[in-house]
Amino acid sequence: MLDLLNESPAIFVAVAFAFALVIGSFLNVVVYRLPIMMEREWHTQCAELAETPTPDLPKGKFNLIVPRSRCPSCGAQITAWQNIPILSYLMLGGRCGNCKDRISARYPAVEIVTALLIAVVAWRFGANWQGFMAMTLTLFLVPITMIDFDRCLIPDSLVFPLLWIGLAMSLWHPVSGADVLFINPHDAIIGAIAGYLCLWTFYWLFKLATGKEGMGYGDFKLLAALGAWLGFQYLFTIVIMSAVVGAVFGIALIVFRGRDHQIPMPFGPFLAGAGWITMLWGDVIKGFFNLPF
Repeated sequence: MLDLLNESPAIFVAVAFAFALVIGSFLNVVVYRLPIMMEREWHTQCAELAETPTPDLPKGKFNLIVPRSRCPSCGAQITAWQNIPILSYLMLGGRCGNCKDRISARYPAVEIVTALLIAVVAWRFGANWQGFMAMTLTLFLVPITMIDFDRCLIPDSLVFPLLWIGLAMSLWHPVSGADVLFINPHDAIIGAIAGYLCLWTFYWLFKLATGKEGMGYGDFKLLAALGAWLGFQYLFTIVIMSAVVGAVFGIALIVFRGRDHQIPMPFGPFLAGAGWITMLWGDVIKGFFNLPF
């Protein structure tokens, strides 16, 4: 099967694109529900520690599978045909099939962006284990980016599995044809340690100098995970790229949107974006800018 897909790269990219549209629909669920699940768990744990009554939370199971998706306005259950990626949104005119209230364009946007990212990865790596693992990294980075953008929060339930998968991949080094992922254990372990300590050190230096927190612990863990996947050699590239783009983006928001500079801006999306780009074209970037690491 892999040989057939490798012989027809266009077919593989198309199949990956269609598959990613479906996964993108599920990632919308992850982005919305996972922070709520975490908040409920925190409230319950705080009540237990304080030996106070459990907070009055909504009844019934609430996880990534149940209950079925519903319209946030009227509560009507979304049927299977209304949940077809992209097509259902277009067929419904971007509105709920029951109450006709407008559905956020963000849902199909996440599906399309996820599919495009996966298609680029499929084109770059091809139908092999390196390509499939690159898709895995991409599918983790999408919800991490969206949740951090919305909540300034990077869930451990996403970043820790990403870290362990990256370290575990190194045990299969070398994989035939793999030139980016499946790095050796030495580079992966040092990458994880250095990635965490790099931002951890910056955090404490900034806090000692200003008395403020410059970033969250989730950023440390995310860079550690990227170091485990790509190796310590690319950490400098990721940090510089994310810092420059983040600074430009932040200044643009302040100048053109009047954003208060005292309001914290999530750094995770820039780390995730820089890590994804580095995964695809890290060597080209290092060579172009003559970076030392």
